[in-house]
Amino acid sequence: MTSAIEAIDLTKRYDDFTAVDCLNLRIDEGEIFGFLGPNGAGKTTTIMMFLGLTFPSSGVARVHGYDCARDPLEVKRVAGYLPETLGFYGELSAKENLLYTASLNGIGRREALRRLDEALAYVGLSERAAQPVKQYSRGMRQRLGIADVLIKQPKVVLLDEPTQGIDSATVEDVLNLITGMSRDQGITVLVSSHQLHYIQRICDRVGIMSQGQMVVQGTIGDLAQQLREGEGIVVEMGFGLVSDDLQDALKEVPGVDSVSVRGNLVTVECQLEARARIANVAMRHGNSLHTLQSSDSVLENIYLRYFQQV
Repeated sequence: MTSAIEAIDLTKRYDDFTAVDCLNLRIDEGEIFGFLGPNGAGKTTTIMMFLGLTFPSSGVARVHGYDCARDPLEVKRVAGYLPETLGFYGELSAKENLLYTASLNGIGRREALRRLDEALAYVGLSERAAQPVKQYSRGMRQRLGIADVLIKQPKVVLLDEPTQGIDSATVEDVLNLITGMSRDQGITVLVSSHQLHYIQRICDRVGIMSQGQMVVQGTIGDLAQQLREGEGIVVEMGFGLVSDDLQDALKEVPGVDSVSVRGNLVTVECQLEARARIANVAMRHGNSLHTLQSSDSVLENIYLRYFQQV
């Protein structure tokens, strides 16, 4: 596949502080890549280098083959950007804001009107096109931001914290829009976020930044496998009544590390492969199993190992 976004030993220093440290990254055309990590990990600085808005101290950043430091205008022609803080004119309507964006990108009025109608329909704001943006909710502004990005018909879109500060229902809308950009329009999407539990659902691959370095990258399955090594899960079971021999029977299950009982709640720490055997033993020895749930520790481990290292 053709590389849509590429970083080779990409580094950015500010005096004695290294914001991005020898980043190597390749994102293929049409891919959704989750760029994850805590605030201050170097994600936004990296995006600024990809957009040609700040130059690297060393290394190379490319977008669709264009060197981001040497050909920033070509990069801006093919790349769209949605910042964390949106900058619309509140007194203007959504339509007027998008027309202004179109004029800045040299798009003629007739073509601009066609594109903005399509973009507003795509994000579900056609009926609010004449409404002043100052009356928009945070979620509506976020959807308008996506429409604003799509006006220039980019090949690559970079989104900085697109789900930050919006309610869960609107998050679902935004995630669906991002997925549609890639799957339906063939746009390469880089999504920068620290909200892994949202972003993991839509990304083909993810990379985790910590203190300026890419500490791990791959598919969600790859990361889960890497982070699961040596780690267990917790299984919780609720009973109408806990039989006397249940605890001893669970301790005998291969892969079980510990069993604790509190009232009618039984908690088992075990390896992933022991989960099915635990359920079978519980059904045989327990009385009136009401609930059974397990929590894989992969996500928690990601946060603990990388996201909180700030």
